[in-house]
Amino acid sequence: QVQLVESGGGLVQPGGSLRLSCAASESIANIYLMGWYRQATGSQRELVAAMASTESTYYAESVKDRFSISRDNAKNTVDLQMNNLKPEDTAVYYCNAGIRFEHGVFYAGDWGQGTQVTVSS
Repeated sequence: QVQLVESGGGLVQPGGSLRLSCAASESIANIYLMGWYRQATGSQRELVAAMASTESTYYAESVKDRFSISRDNAKNTVDLQMNNLKPEDTAVYYCNAGIRFEHGVFYAGDWGQGTQVTVSS
């Protein structure tokens, strides 16, 4: 099981930016899909963005053109750049390693502990 530690969350005003970072305890080079989920209070956890080792990406419709995921296999990190943040982006954001995509459904792998992102004026 990969150990994941997220950082970079915080309080930001609407329209602002944050960059989340996830550090893995072991090499991610052979992990096909790495990604970020989020869970708002009272809502189910949802996949926000994922990146394959081939560098292909997936974004939830709600964050397309605002969020950008990147991974550095040499440093074993996965980052999420979030721009033009909206109050509805407020959630706990979780890094995930080893996401599977089967028959049109994403299945989560190993979880980090999460980092809170609050978008408010």
